[in-house]
Amino acid sequence: MRVEVDLGLCESNGICAGLIPEVFHLGDDDNLEVLSPEVTPVNETQIREAVRQCPRQAISLVE
Repeated sequence: MRVEVDLGLCESNGICAGLIPEVFHLGDDDNLEVLSPEVTPVNETQIREAVRQCPRQAISLVE
């Protein structure tokens, strides 16, 4: 499973980067970058929380 961000929906508010900065990075230019798209047993709970808290529902998990 991997994480994807719909950059057309993303508002770059950084909630996801605050929850799991190892996966999401909000640059100085306010563009969100997925640093590590692979969902692992170690990061799955935090990534699912980022998906849940995204105000624009721009983050998804895909098989």
